[in-house]
Amino acid sequence: MQTKIVSEIQPLHDIGNMLYNISTTTLTLTLTNAKKRWRRAYFSVYFSNAMASIAKDVFSKALPVSHPTYSVVNIKEPVTDHFHGIDQTQLVDIVQNKDLEALRRFAGVKGLAKTLHTHLDDGIDGQDLNERRTVFGSNTYHKPPPKGLFYFVVEAFKDVTILILIGCAVLSLGFGIKEDGIKEGWYEGGSILLAVFLVIVVSAVSNFRQEKQFDSLSKISNNIKIDVVREGRRQKISIFDIVVGDIVVLNVGDQIPADGLFVDGHSLLVDESSMTGESEQIEVNATGNPFLISGAKVADGHCRMLVLSVGMNTSWGKMMSSITGDNNEQTPLQSRLNKLTSSIGKVGLAVAFLVLLVMLIRYFTGNTEDENGKREYNGKPTSVNEILDSVTGIFSAAVTIVVVAIPEGLPLAVTLTLAYSMKRMMSDQAMVRKLSACETMGSATVICTDKTGTLTMNQMTVTKFWLGLEYIEQHASNVFSLQVLELLHEAVGLNTTGTIFKHASRLVPEYSGSPTEKAILSWAVEHLEMDMEKLKQCSTVLHVETFNSKKKRSGVSIRRNNDNTIHVHWKGAAEMVLAMCSKYYISNGCKEIIDSDSRKQLENIIEGMAASSLRCIAFAHKKVFEGTETLAEEGLTLLGIVGLKDPCRPGSKKAIETCRFAGVEVKMITGDNLFTAKAIATECGILESGQEVCEDEVVEGVQFRNFTDEERMQKVDRIRVMARSSPFDKLLMVKCLKQKGHVVAVTGDGTNDAPALKEADIGLSMGIQGTEVAKQSSDIVILDDDIASISTVLMWGRCVYNNIQKFIQFQLTVNVAALVINFIAAVTSGGVPLTAVQLLWVNLIMDTLGALALATEGPTKELLNKPPVGRVEPLITNVMWRNLLAQAIFQITVLLTFQFKGKAIFNVDERVKDTIIFNTFVLCQVFNEFNSRKLEKRNIFKGIHKNRLFIGIIGITIILQIVMVEFLKKFADTERLNGVQWGICVGIAALSWPIGWVMKLTPVPDKPFLSYIRR
Repeated sequence: MQTKIVSEIQPLHDIGNMLYNISTTTLTLTLTNAKKRWRRAYFSVYFSNAMASIAKDVFSKALPVSHPTYSVVNIKEPVTDHFHGIDQTQLVDIVQNKDLEALRRFAGVKGLAKTLHTHLDDGIDGQDLNERRTVFGSNTYHKPPPKGLFYFVVEAFKDVTILILIGCAVLSLGFGIKEDGIKEGWYEGGSILLAVFLVIVVSAVSNFRQEKQFDSLSKISNNIKIDVVREGRRQKISIFDIVVGDIVVLNVGDQIPADGLFVDGHSLLVDESSMTGESEQIEVNATGNPFLISGAKVADGHCRMLVLSVGMNTSWGKMMSSITGDNNEQTPLQSRLNKLTSSIGKVGLAVAFLVLLVMLIRYFTGNTEDENGKREYNGKPTSVNEILDSVTGIFSAAVTIVVVAIPEGLPLAVTLTLAYSMKRMMSDQAMVRKLSACETMGSATVICTDKTGTLTMNQMTVTKFWLGLEYIEQHASNVFSLQVLELLHEAVGLNTTGTIFKHASRLVPEYSGSPTEKAILSWAVEHLEMDMEKLKQCSTVLHVETFNSKKKRSGVSIRRNNDNTIHVHWKGAAEMVLAMCSKYYISNGCKEIIDSDSRKQLENIIEGMAASSLRCIAFAHKKVFEGTETLAEEGLTLLGIVGLKDPCRPGSKKAIETCRFAGVEVKMITGDNLFTAKAIATECGILESGQEVCEDEVVEGVQFRNFTDEERMQKVDRIRVMARSSPFDKLLMVKCLKQKGHVVAVTGDGTNDAPALKEADIGLSMGIQGTEVAKQSSDIVILDDDIASISTVLMWGRCVYNNIQKFIQFQLTVNVAALVINFIAAVTSGGVPLTAVQLLWVNLIMDTLGALALATEGPTKELLNKPPVGRVEPLITNVMWRNLLAQAIFQITVLLTFQFKGKAIFNVDERVKDTIIFNTFVLCQVFNEFNSRKLEKRNIFKGIHKNRLFIGIIGITIILQIVMVEFLKKFADTERLNGVQWGICVGIAALSWPIGWVMKLTPVPDKPFLSYIRR
């Protein structure tokens, strides 16, 4: 029996072994170690089941049983699910409900990390990212569908101007069909509808494209880079790539990217106001409140967090998915143009009503004649039909005046200009977050800039080291005693937010953290032979005080594991750390007392390094007794002073010269000490080299803060450099400058810069070094942190304003000329030389093609030759009034001469005369479009070859005009012109150029033109 059982089991056992061997050998190349273990476990379980079932089967055969049973082993491909049995809703609820009891049931953060296969020090292994996304979801949220083209078409129909034009079209259709029948009577009303349709389409398409542009920009701005630890290495990844189980490193100013738990860290304060509405900062720690909510901001401290839920499983994700991004922001310029359009429309309606009144009075008093010279109205003998036809014609003339008076292209021109400039600014390293900033930047009179990273390259290197009063050469760690070297290792390696990662395949370690931290860490590793891992094993960190922009230092207390002694280390601004010290170390490990002479010597060392543009950082130490809760801040011993070189950006001096030349003052506001600030300011050109600096030009933050309000207002214009400043000092300066009437642009990168960025007229945040809080408080993000990009933004701001002014001048010239010509002709002769169809064609050239041609002119350096545009400076300047009135008077004079004497001058009939007037009027606008390229410069052709769009639009306009005159005779109410007549039209229209050239020689007063009229 036993032999039989064994013989039956043996082949199956061999099959099991064979299956296992095949599976492991064939999949060795593709499976990870973890997957191999799961597969091995799977086969062990299935093999055990098989053995039990076979034994049962064999014994059932041996024993007398009436109903034999059997088992079928169905071997399936195993699913390598690491996270089987994890209830995702429990993970979500732990953080959202801040449930400490549930967290304890999972054995705390360590238990959850184990469950999620996360190593708390090394993070996840990075091999199972796709599996984590499949099981727990990705860190993205469902966005509402973007607004479609139809939405913008409907919005365009809501415009009052469009509604008036549609009303005019309906009236014109009715009058036209009544007068000329449906075959030809639809031309005028139909053409108005066609023009309205084209304006709506162009406007809707432009707004739709702008919406798409905003979407793409928001994707870029939302794609925040965050620090995570994976496979033992700290690395930056996109916020969208974070998965459940990740270990995320958070510092001041970071946005919490997902829901999670506090692993370790110090002094962590979190601002949850974006989620809860509560402005009070919440302390997060390992015991009482380890919960970190997605969307909150780190206000102070630093930590590492374990991610528990991402994307739509977080409150932030659900909230963001329900918010529709509304980009229908009206910029100040758009609002002003809408008012201008409305005002011009009202003038047009008033003129149209006056024309209607005058023409009706002329008609009913018998002062109008038909084509044959007979009186149109003869009292009772005139039939009702004749009266209706005449009145219809009068109404049609009034409608024509309304149509030509409304400049519906103005808002469109702004939209086109802003959309074009936003796109181009993006390629010039500036991401616009608020449209209004495009315009406002052109009016900026003062730029308050940071030093580090904006004027300098933010690439720190330690170039000097002083141990007490002794200068230490590089690679001279052998001159220190072991005691001093050990203290320096602790001071650098344990009092830092940076990290060191050693690649197995690379000799050079990888440093993470701020540029200052990275520079000091690399110096300690390369020159002091510091071993970070060994250091951490030998000591335990007890308490940390994170870097504070007010105190400008950070501290740490540690316990040495070998002797249980407690040591306090401080690191920070050299003069501030020196003030805390009463002794200093010398190279043999002995301490010397800092008396007045040695203190003076140490201060001179710091000033000397600072004057060489070095950032000075000092280290201090004190041994304390057990039970000391706060970090000692007095009676410390100075360990050493390092000088870090951060070279100026190559283009910073030129950029500052450019801003100065443009009438924009640049002020440097920095946290560095006075001497470093002076040295960098001189190197960058903010202070003149070789000249003695005036007392009022350079101040410290505390000085500025302690001035009285009157003193601040008196001195703020003269200040060029503010050193040792706090974010509050920056905010105070912005407020003072605004009170003085300046338009202020401010750069900022830190969380504490947010108030100043919001207070400024234009907030400029840094794309590389800037925190998320700073970016979200700003209007424009400078993607490369370079001051040269700021001067480019300034040029673009002026370009936007200038392009709008060009288009306004061009548009108003047409409106004024057409309105006056039709008004005078209608009042004097009872008819209008320019029909509604012709005027709409002219308007179409102006509104769409003209806007495209003039709104897409790129910035030129000439724009920086003029002072900034003031806050309250009129949109239509005296220069623009001069140009547009000169061209309008020229066009009115010529066309009215043609209107009243044209038949005799050209020896032609009425229809040919009207065609010559129409053709000359359109060609005048074509030539005037060149004049509008330059508001003040006489050379209107400079740079025209660079704007192919302008040349193309001029060509299209001329071709379409030829089609209108020569081929669309019935529709456009024109007659064909011969070569001589075309030559006369072109020759007269070309006079626009010499007239424009001469007028630009005429000086204009500084006082705004309209101010004389208002008197």
